[in-house]
Amino acid sequence: MSAANSAKSGGKLHLVSLGCNKNLVDSEIMLGRLSNYELTNETREADVIIVNTCGFIASAKEESVRVILEMADAKKQGATLVVTGCLMQRYREELMRELPEVDLFTGVGDYDKIDEILLKKQNLFSPGTYLQSSEDRVITGSNYHAYIKISEGCNQRCSFCAIPNFKGRLKSRSLENIVNEVKNLVKKGFYDFSFLSQDSSSYMRDQGVKDGLIELIDVVEKIDGVKSARILYLYPSTASDALIERIIASPVFHNYFDMPIQHISEKMLRLMKRGSGKDRIMQLLKMMRAAPGSFLRTGVIVGHPLESDDDFNELCALFDEIKFDRVSAFAYSREEDTAAFDMAQVPTKTISKRLSMIEKIIKNEIDASFKAQLGKRVVASLEGQSSEGEMFFGAKMDIWDKDIDGEILINESELEELEVGGRYLCEITDIAPEKLIARVLKRA
Repeated sequence: MSAANSAKSGGKLHLVSLGCNKNLVDSEIMLGRLSNYELTNETREADVIIVNTCGFIASAKEESVRVILEMADAKKQGATLVVTGCLMQRYREELMRELPEVDLFTGVGDYDKIDEILLKKQNLFSPGTYLQSSEDRVITGSNYHAYIKISEGCNQRCSFCAIPNFKGRLKSRSLENIVNEVKNLVKKGFYDFSFLSQDSSSYMRDQGVKDGLIELIDVVEKIDGVKSARILYLYPSTASDALIERIIASPVFHNYFDMPIQHISEKMLRLMKRGSGKDRIMQLLKMMRAAPGSFLRTGVIVGHPLESDDDFNELCALFDEIKFDRVSAFAYSREEDTAAFDMAQVPTKTISKRLSMIEKIIKNEIDASFKAQLGKRVVASLEGQSSEGEMFFGAKMDIWDKDIDGEILINESELEELEVGGRYLCEITDIAPEKLIARVLKRA
């Protein structure tokens, strides 16, 4: 992460943000509070090291602990190591006892107080979860795209998920705060936005508003300078037909539909406590898929307790009926304090076998999605040097979310000068594994 700031009197700061992009927003809030520090990518140079942890599933927890220990091992004499985030909130007592290498601990309620925590050198665990209002952020990784968090917490009680236990119930940001943040970012040159939360289609339900996202779309569309937007993490039981129709009608919000379904078997949806049955989910998926130029992303869980071969086969068959552009498949993770914890577990060997099978099916889906772009003209934003090195510029297709949906490699251009963050019309000339190859035609 890097950011420019004229006053850098606090020393050097190294921040590691793990997990989802909701965590990234919280990390950017902390960077905003610590703008007097100079950011460094070198752990051994840092006077302060912050690890913002993820505590969602077993693999994320293991990664968080590994990174904490790596940071502790690498830090210089006198440096301060701070651990915050979801893992810290969820396993507070255990981690404080077992990680003497860490200097300061805090949870999910105090991202906006990180400067006070460092100044006072005291742990802090405020009750409740921090909800962003008007705090300044330091946007990382882009000069044109930003994530906008619209709420915290979750009212859903999915059998496999522990997040509501440590993040609490849904709390929505005010429309005024969101609009002001977007307007301020537009003034700084940002024009592409991803709106996200744990359950975005429940936005404002805590304030008695059923389709708050429609209100958000209405106001964001009116902000001059917003050229491109998408909504992440719709939930089947709270995504209405009216919302989908409003997204489709929007000239600013893409027909980008990100709705993790987790399963399609009626039995499994009931066991997972998803709140919607197969018929409703299929109705939504078909509605989304039928939207002009739509991009359809989902997530599924393999090996949830009591998942039979028939249930798994039904999930696999879904991909013949609904063609997704991107799918994330996860092996079930047994989490304490969830309804699924005490259910009859599927053997680990069976889960691994099923995951391997479904990943092959998903690869074919994603490959087909990339191939469908060959020969098309698309709008894309230039990211800078590509993941393949200096031979290519990297770019993000307008409809895609940042970093997760793919990369366009630019190897030719009709223009002599290309600008990082610039928006260009490109022609897709070839495909590579999970990448597109294109030439720039003109500015968009």
